[in-house]
Amino acid sequence: MNNNKFPWFILLGFILLKFILQYFAVSPVYELHRDEFLHLDQANHLQWGYPSVPPFSSWQALIIKWLGNGIFWVRFFPALAGALTIWVVWETVKLLEGTLYAAIIACCCLLFSALLRLNILFQPNSFDIFFYTFIFFFIIRYIRTDKSINLYFLGLSIGFGILNKYNVGFLLIGLLIALPFTQQKKLFLKRDFWLAMLLALLLISPNIWWQFQNGLPVIWHMKTLEKTQLINVSRVDFLLEQLKFFFGALPFWLGGLLAILFYKPFKRYRIIAFAYLLTILLFVYLHGKGYYAIGLYPILFAFGAVYLDRTLSTKRTAWIKPVLIVANILLIVVFAQNLLPISSPAEIVAHKNVGEKLGAHRWEDGKEHPLPQDFADMLGWKEMASKADAAFSKIPVQERKNTLVICDNYGQTGAINYYSKKIKNAVSFSLDYIPWFPEIKNTQHVIRISEQPNHDYDTNFKNTLKIGEVENQYAREKGTVIYLLSYPDQFILQKLKYRLKADVE
Repeated sequence: MNNNKFPWFILLGFILLKFILQYFAVSPVYELHRDEFLHLDQANHLQWGYPSVPPFSSWQALIIKWLGNGIFWVRFFPALAGALTIWVVWETVKLLEGTLYAAIIACCCLLFSALLRLNILFQPNSFDIFFYTFIFFFIIRYIRTDKSINLYFLGLSIGFGILNKYNVGFLLIGLLIALPFTQQKKLFLKRDFWLAMLLALLLISPNIWWQFQNGLPVIWHMKTLEKTQLINVSRVDFLLEQLKFFFGALPFWLGGLLAILFYKPFKRYRIIAFAYLLTILLFVYLHGKGYYAIGLYPILFAFGAVYLDRTLSTKRTAWIKPVLIVANILLIVVFAQNLLPISSPAEIVAHKNVGEKLGAHRWEDGKEHPLPQDFADMLGWKEMASKADAAFSKIPVQERKNTLVICDNYGQTGAINYYSKKIKNAVSFSLDYIPWFPEIKNTQHVIRISEQPNHDYDTNFKNTLKIGEVENQYAREKGTVIYLLSYPDQFILQKLKYRLKADVE
């Protein structure tokens, strides 16, 4: 078909609408999410990797810092990733010789979906989905054109995808297993393919070097996830969640998957379907979280939209296409309160039966709670930072430089550093923060942010003062206590040094 029939202003309209929806998808009642604070803090400690993530998010955080660190820019980058994903799917429909109508269908499927929720958070997940889609796009473009330049773009996409999140590695495993069983197996004999993979390896080599220099913390992180979170993930729940992410657009992504497998014009793209199935099986085997697989779906919408547009174009069936799209939009509107943080916590609790039936209130501990976990993780941080500032204000001015602010987890730590008006160097014993601990030997005061009273600390300070605790009943951090501990003895300082050394080793 003639690609000139795809007016650029329609795509621009989708992209602008994406940004508008993302900014209106969060009520002002909510603050930033606990994970966002860690990624923003990385801008203050640039390096080629971190124990929990590769460095790509820290580069975005640095730009956000240069732009003033405001919430507008924090929200901008995940929205940008979502907009770029829409653009790639639009271009994929053109590659598949779909109609403008098919492109609009595919974009609607993405725009009105669970991505509205995911794209409000400054985490690697949004760009992870984009890079998954970009990798698939260049595979499709290579199959369609047979031009080697697409293999090099594929290598770049893989390299930057891994620098964003190691989750891309699971897709690569699926692709490599699928490759020998498809028409593309000849790539193993193609010089440009191996040079493209070498390009990807060169891109990620600084991060690989960093991992080895630091004792492969990615292994520690994966083991910690397995023990504390993944163990609570049911394989059945994982599969059910795949249906929930794009529940209103199920006919389109499922239709896309089936079309790649059985629709003759799409036969040469079967590596996409095989990679999807193999990657899903890999996640199921490893007890992966449901959202790990979201990046597999956008490309399926392109195939599904083109296929259904072609097969439902008779006079008797054409009405089905707009009905499916309208139904998708209406379902998102109906369930928006449980999908997006647009209602206050009190309003959500008042309608929690709906959320519980959808499984939206089940946290990573496997238990049901009053709010979805992501929403509870967006409350109480300003209150915590304000009380930490109150503790800091009680320290004599000449002694404030010798103050250590220690938190129990990375969320508390990053929130203090982001929201506090007086403290910018809080730390914790989370592995990401241990290398950033300040000098301990001259410490005269410790502001302790703790989920549990720690009497081991109390007994080794001359003065102990409880400043307050997080009182927001809906916050996941409810009950977290803020202490001011002054004039420690040498025993506790030595103990801190030993713990730091042990944790690093």
